[in-house]
Formats: sequence, C-alpha cells, structure tokens
Amino acid sequence: MAKVSICIEMLLTEIDLYDRPKRAADLGFPAIEFWGTSGKDIAKMKDSCDRAGVQVAGFLSPSGIPFVQAQPTAKLVEAMKQTVDIADQLETHTLIVTVGNAQEGMSAEEQTDNIVNNLSTIAPLAEDAGLRMAVEPLNTLVDHAGYFLDRTADGLAIVERVGSPAIGLLYDAYHMQVMEGNLIDTIRANVGMFNHVHIADVPGRMEPGTGEVNYINVLKALDEAGYEGFCGFEFRPSDSSDAALKRARVACGLD
Repeated sequence: MAKVSICIEMLLTEIDLYDRPKRAADLGFPAIEFWGTSGKDIAKMKDSCDRAGVQVAGFLSPSGIPFVQAQPTAKLVEAMKQTVDIADQLETHTLIVTVGNAQEGMSAEEQTDNIVNNLSTIAPLAEDAGLRMAVEPLNTLVDHAGYFLDRTADGLAIVERVGSPAIGLLYDAYHMQVMEGNLIDTIRANVGMFNHVHIADVPGRMEPGTGEVNYINVLKALDEAGYEGFCGFEFRPSDSSDAALKRARVACGLD
C-alpha cells in the first residue's frame, strides 16, 4: 500500500504551520512535506514532527537556483551544503528540484545541458549524504506557464544523462495528466527512476475523487511496479482540508 505524505503548503492551511504535522498524524498520515525552507524554523518543524510521530518525506531545495542557467560551481556547492545540513536536521532523504523557467534567446539544448551540468556538480554531495533528488516536470498549460521542463520523457533524459544514483524524477500525476496522460503505462515503464510522486486530480488540482483520474488504479500500478517511495498529496482542498483528506483516502483506496 502506498505511503502518503501531506504537502502542508497546500493542505491544513487552516491551522498554524507547526501544528500541521500533528493534524496530519491525527488524520492517519505518516509524513508531511513542504516547499522551500526560507522563513521556516527548521528546529521547530523537526520538533513538531517528532512530537506528532511523523516523518518529513521531502522538501524543495536547493531553492531559488534556476538550473536552466549555467551556475558557478562554488554557488552550487555552497547551496547544496546548506541543503544537506537542513536535510540532516530533518532526517529526510528526498529533495524536490525544480529547474526554472525557459530562458529567452537560449536554445532548449543549451538549457538542458545547463540542467545536466548543474545537477552533475551537486550529485556527488547528494550521494555522500544519502539523499535522493527528484527533478520535477510541471504542466505549462494551466499552472506553470513558461516553466522549462514539462514532459516526462525530457525529465527522464536529464536523469539518464546525469547518471547518478542520487538523481531521479518526481512524477507528478496531476501535472503529467494535464500534459500527456498515459499515467499507468508511464509508471510501469519508468518507475525505477522515480524518487517521489505527487498526486492531485484533474481538472482543478483538487483532491482525488473530484475529477478524471482513477487513483485507486494509479496507486495499484505504483505498488505492482515496485515503487517504495512516498506519494505526496499536493492538492488544494475543495472545502476544508480535513474533509478533503478523508475523501482522498477513500478515493485512493487507502480506507
């Protein structure tokens, strides 16, 4: 059965940030995740998770770096060292990586080369720290116009070129349903390269059960293909977070 984490940037926002791990645990979820670390008290977050008995499944970092642009080695290494320290504090092993928006006047090939080179620079630090970096394609039709990486195949090609055991894909079923569909066949063919999964329904990016994706079948396909990582509930609730999360559990076959 899938391990599910709750994105506390989109869910449980009715309550204080540091109360959300406890509420996630009360609703039956073993882990939370969040986006960037800026403005967050990392020690307080870890204490909140420890008290609730939940894990930090992952967070977005190194944030603020456009991987589509060539980056100085020293800048990348310093950002990654800071990220490793935070991951160590949180006892998490997964980092979510976004690559940035497409650069005007720069070819797609050059931008892809930049992503590969930048990831290759920091991959050894991730390997040494036992971290898994999950590079995320996003949809450019609804939510992220201008983002560079919006196809599974292009993300997988980057992962293959880097060739590090620390670098994999974040397969966001919502974003990829918007862009290309064919979720289950894509999972079956590529699950070994997935370091994290995100879930929301289409259309609307709301909880499973509100739209067109059969998440019972999607999660079954992940299980049967051998995926052992977390599936992050990263959706906007159609009403209260509590009610939406309870309905999502049913729609995903978790209850």
